[in-house]
Amino acid sequence: MRAVRRALLIVGWFFVAVIWWLSLTPQPPHIDFEQSDKVGHFIAYGGTMFWFCLVYRAPRTRLVYAMGFIAMGVAIEYIQRWTGYRSFEVYDMVADALGVLLGWAVALAMPQLRR
Repeated sequence: MRAVRRALLIVGWFFVAVIWWLSLTPQPPHIDFEQSDKVGHFIAYGGTMFWFCLVYRAPRTRLVYAMGFIAMGVAIEYIQRWTGYRSFEVYDMVADALGVLLGWAVALAMPQLRR
């Protein structure tokens, strides 16, 4: 069971690394429809939070991860402002936070993932 948990953590932290890379690369992949970047933020942060809910079932631990991912989204926006080639957007932070909350809510709604 420890090997499965370790594999889940490796994949989860890979998701986090991908979010950082996509957020800071000069030319991230782009899907062409209005507000597609907000949808991407929502899905990426929601999926990542859900993934970590698979690994950690304690409510306090999930709260710490949720706060951490929301803080990460805010921090990335400020870092993007400094890059000169990416832009700071409050709505990206909102999409990140809503994604985190939805990912957590989906995990709570699934009885097999409750503590």
